[in-house]
Amino acid sequence: MTVIKINAITVPADSGDELARRFAARAGAVDDQEGFEGFELLKPTDDRTTWLVVTRWRDEEAFDAWVSSRAFGQGHQQGSGDESEPKRGPVGTHSELWSYEIAGGSRP
Repeated sequence: MTVIKINAITVPADSGDELARRFAARAGAVDDQEGFEGFELLKPTDDRTTWLVVTRWRDEEAFDAWVSSRAFGQGHQQGSGDESEPKRGPVGTHSELWSYEIAGGSRP
């Protein structure tokens, strides 16, 4: 059964572009992870400052394997990986991980 993981990240209004840039720089990093089904970064279109990172996984075990992987750790470091560049701080000021399973809907 597909599980949905949503990372709700509170981002100062002037930092959203940086968050999007960092995600774009890592695009595809999770694509080959066993059990990964899809990903979206959702930008608020109103006055909210919470961005949503929505991922879909085959099951809870696939998500847990990703979180425990070396690739996850590397992707969530605050630096670029280049020793000559300074470490960057987090863009978000708060985040929460929400977990859902699909209970209904329509087929595209």
